Amino acid sequence: MTVADAEPGSSRHRPLLVLSKITDILDAFSLAKPELTLGEIQRATGNPTSTVQRLVSNMVAEGMLDRHGDRIRVGVRMAYWAAPAAHGIDVMELVTPVLRELRDETGESACFFREEQGQRVCVALAETRHALRRDMYVGKIMPLHVGSSGRVILAWRPTLAEAILAGPLPSFTDATITDPAVLRRLVDQTRRDGYAVTVAERDDGASGLAAPVFDSSTELVGALAISGPTIRLPRERCEGWVDLLVAQAERLIRTLGGRRPA
Repeated sequence: MTVADAEPGSSRHRPLLVLSKITDILDAFSLAKPELTLGEIQRATGNPTSTVQRLVSNMVAEGMLDRHGDRIRVGVRMAYWAAPAAHGIDVMELVTPVLRELRDETGESACFFREEQGQRVCVALAETRHALRRDMYVGKIMPLHVGSSGRVILAWRPTLAEAILAGPLPSFTDATITDPAVLRRLVDQTRRDGYAVTVAERDDGASGLAAPVFDSSTELVGALAISGPTIRLPRERCEGWVDLLVAQAERLIRTLGGRRPA
């Protein structure tokens, strides 16, 4: 362990090194990789094998990790600690910094959408600094059958999806999906993939990608999205940002104490 050579209460105190290593171990786990071996943890953290072995053994003893054979996962005790942290928290407090990070990393607008009365609504936004941008603002209401965020909401709200698919699907551009059978296949594909990418479905020359965020009951909280002009966001670039977007959506899920549906 290391501590700063500073007076108590000084802002120059450094964190205990062991806490950083414990954090590294916990950060190695994800919703995509809920179980890891010691070797996988060592490679993910970059810490020496002996250090990982020692810390993992202690974390298992304290209930922070569970071990089943050679597989290790985050301990159930962590969920007990997470419950009061997530209780009563304003989701927007968590979403806003993530949107800013996505905006700063991609240079494009990052948004969070929720379903309201059969429409999708932008409830949070970090707007691009480019002069050329999509017309987007908090409170903007859009149809669910167009765009990546709508596709994500329909993918994890099956009853709502059936209602939308049973009604008219108005056309906005030449790329709008107006055939219920085609849209149903795309919604099913989104659920399998865990994200959606769309181009020019609502606005000519606009693209977007979106991923779902879930709460502790596996209910959909909303869709985290990146969007912008297709001239800067061709499909290939959107697909290249999928891992970044999904990782940030997963970060929100974990912070909320959420989990993906089985």
